Amino acid sequence: MQAMVTTGQGGYDKLEYRTLPLPLLRPGEVLLQVLAAGMNNTDINTRVGWYGATPGVAGGGAEPTSGDAPLGWNGATPFPLIQGADCCGRVVAVAPNVQGQEQVHAYGQLLGQRVLVRSCMRVSGFDAPDTRWLGTDFDGAFAQYLRVPASEVFAVQSDWSDVELASLPCAWGTAENMLQRAGVAAGEQVWVSGASGGVGSAAVQLARRRGAQVTALTSRDKRDAVAALGADRVLCREDGTAAWSQLPPADVVVDNVAGTGFGTWLKLLRRGGRYVSSGAIAGADVALDMRDLYLKDLTLLGCTAWDEVVFPNLIGYVERNEIRPVVAASFALQDMARAQEVFLEKQHTGNIVLVP
Repeated sequence: MQAMVTTGQGGYDKLEYRTLPLPLLRPGEVLLQVLAAGMNNTDINTRVGWYGATPGVAGGGAEPTSGDAPLGWNGATPFPLIQGADCCGRVVAVAPNVQGQEQVHAYGQLLGQRVLVRSCMRVSGFDAPDTRWLGTDFDGAFAQYLRVPASEVFAVQSDWSDVELASLPCAWGTAENMLQRAGVAAGEQVWVSGASGGVGSAAVQLARRRGAQVTALTSRDKRDAVAALGADRVLCREDGTAAWSQLPPADVVVDNVAGTGFGTWLKLLRRGGRYVSSGAIAGADVALDMRDLYLKDLTLLGCTAWDEVVFPNLIGYVERNEIRPVVAASFALQDMARAQEVFLEKQHTGNIVLVP
């Protein structure tokens, strides 16, 4: 098979398009033909060493810290590594002890099914925070074939294209997990930063699906695209924050941008509000005014490990046409370096997808 292999931390020269043997199945696994694979911030952050670096801007090329092992978000990254947390694939082989096993969501036989893979795998069960991530802790979807545990494969019955489905798992799973953890309910005021990105654009739709009133922050040139996602109110970064205090205070802030805007978000929250994050694309170092935190009885939520209901929820939303995909562009797998360049330009709305 052909695969894009990340050989270590560094520049685009660390991405190598290679011919590799097909993965050999172990008990409990299935083999997928990868139909399409979405791209995420973590693919770049892992390559440049951001998780083990002095805090800085995500995807900004920060140098890794000293030490023998290159650090990722779960410890040492197992280079050489096939990255890719987002997989839409078709089951083409099944380990003997999985053959005939029915999915927990009642879609019948695995073999031949078009499926999505749950990117975040809870290796010690859902009562423990331990995670194992596709494309970060073991080989992922930037290849023609992929082996994964059968328990993490979810058949999906939908007329979405392969590319559209591949835009879903990591970004939408992350967004749904944040809303689930924050307990977003109908009628609440939800503010979303970075609303044109993969996670942000998903959060807008998913919060609206829950009946929340959504205020989205984006750049002026993406205002119309974000409004089309269903945001009730779209604010432009270029206009500044002077008028924000006249708007309804936030019950929940969904913020994967962080950086210098972190303190502003806390001031916009009502007393008893919740701030939830799973990223820091504008910088990991933030200034916290402790008076905002304790005088307003705020709750700060960090979200990496997905709750059990998150991925089955997403499959249901797709099958009932309650959400719609937001795909900015697709590239051939061998053009991944160019796709990452476009990703870092941040001129797109939604997700970028690779096709083997």
